[in-house]
Amino acid sequence: MGEKTKVLVQGITGHQGSFHTAQMLEFGTRVVAGVAPGRQGREVAGVPVYDDVQSAVDKHGATASVLFVPAPFLRDAAFEAIDAGIALLILITEHVPLHDTLEVLAFADQHSAIVIGPNTYGICSPGARAKLGIPPNRIFQPGPVGVVARSGTLSYEIVASLSAEGLGQTTVVGMGGDRVVGTGFVEVLRRMKHDAETRCVVLVGEIGGSSEEEAAEFIKGMGKPVVAYLAGRSAPPGRRMGHAGAIIERGRGTYDSKRKALEAAGVRVAEMPWQVAPLVREVLVD
Repeated sequence: MGEKTKVLVQGITGHQGSFHTAQMLEFGTRVVAGVAPGRQGREVAGVPVYDDVQSAVDKHGATASVLFVPAPFLRDAAFEAIDAGIALLILITEHVPLHDTLEVLAFADQHSAIVIGPNTYGICSPGARAKLGIPPNRIFQPGPVGVVARSGTLSYEIVASLSAEGLGQTTVVGMGGDRVVGTGFVEVLRRMKHDAETRCVVLVGEIGGSSEEEAAEFIKGMGKPVVAYLAGRSAPPGRRMGHAGAIIERGRGTYDSKRKALEAAGVRVAEMPWQVAPLVREVLVD
């Protein structure tokens, strides 16, 4: 993903779609088209709007889509994008029914399409001047640090602190906070492992599930330093903490189990978000 990536926005005429389209354009993202059934012929921030994805792909060669589609319609919108040949889908939408997500992921897998989300803030590559999603533009700057996270708010805080310390980012990826998401920690870490510009990775995890433990196994052979922060340290068992995936069940997915697994893999784990930047500077010097 970079400044040459041709992006379309599904749901572009809605409040969120139109606002974030303008923000993505300001960042440098090449947004070439938008889709909103019944709105063909309009423009949003100078971007032409079409009734369907296939028209946008045929006329502008779009290869990535950011979806601001209401949850009840997300499945059909994603199917339409994948069927039209879109290779990268960013599902911003929250509250997507689990079975709809599973069907989208299965269809994407059949067509070798990459899905980020749902319930994600998106993906941003500051050096490549491309942002597909909703993070505030001002917090990013180019640099050697990759970031992958489940939590949006914590990502913003940590990325802003990295930038304030002169530690810019290669790519920042929000996996999404739902119980089931498309691209997980391991796949993002694998791509960052092979990215020559990424010298260090920040992993922002949280209680619930086993994705951090799976990431720890991969990190053992990654060959690049990793710094982590885990949210939910004080959460009581069985308490849902905002994200659908952030729930401890029958002793699994605890803060302690995740921290132990990461530290056993050589990861430096910060106690507080503001400690991440100093740890990143340390591992980059080492």
